[in-house]
Amino acid sequence: MQFISTEWQSTSTAPSDGDLEICALDFDGIVHSLPFPCHKDGSNWVDGSGKAHAGIQPTQWRKWTSAG
Repeated sequence: MQFISTEWQSTSTAPSDGDLEICALDFDGIVHSLPFPCHKDGSNWVDGSGKAHAGIQPTQWRKWTSAG
């Protein structure tokens, strides 16, 4: 069984095979996570449905959980 950390990870290590919670820093340095799952599609980030680009350049990711 593979252990998946609930800690934030660098986007450079993000897998492209599942739903992820992503976050980005705002101009004040505060971390904000998106309220919906996303996944990596090449170098792009798209929402969980795969229909729309997330519209941000995230700084970190972690495995998506229903609790968010």
